[in-house]
Amino acid sequence: MADDLIVLDRDGVINADSPHYIKSAAEWQPLPGSIEAIGMLCQAGFKVYVATNQAGLARQKFSAADLAAMHAKLEGLVAAAGGRIEGIFFCPHHPDDQCGCRKPQPGLLHQIRAFHPTEIRSMVFVGDSAKDIEAARRAGCESALVLTGNGRQARVILGSQAQYIPTFTDLAGYASARIAARSSAG
Repeated sequence: MADDLIVLDRDGVINADSPHYIKSAAEWQPLPGSIEAIGMLCQAGFKVYVATNQAGLARQKFSAADLAAMHAKLEGLVAAAGGRIEGIFFCPHHPDDQCGCRKPQPGLLHQIRAFHPTEIRSMVFVGDSAKDIEAARRAGCESALVLTGNGRQARVILGSQAQYIPTFTDLAGYASARIAARSSAG
């Protein structure tokens, strides 16, 4: 049970996304129910990590200090909801850099696995984009899609493949289903 890892994308899954980037802690606003969902997952014994592309750093839309402030806000809100973010892993590179950590590459998921050694199959990556689903596939872990953020567009991009991906209205819906599945299996 302790090794059940849930990895969450950030923008569009936990917080509202913007095509103009989330550039400060003031702009970083959680989606309704997302913080409480993370708290519920943690209280049910799941370890929660975040894996997020943050090309805004390379594009100089915000600084490393701004990103740290956003993540401190996230961690503080989750702690107040009775949860804990085990780690936040991010890709700071520009999309043209061809790095191995920018989703859809699986590098961030491999970094999490190295930080918290576990079977990659016991990880679930919850995202709102086709890139998130592809990163999970390339890493060899399970995936789930939420329809917040870019989720509806991702379902279209994924086409017939989408029918095989567990899909939820939002992170709260995923958390409720995951906790219920664990309870019925145990």
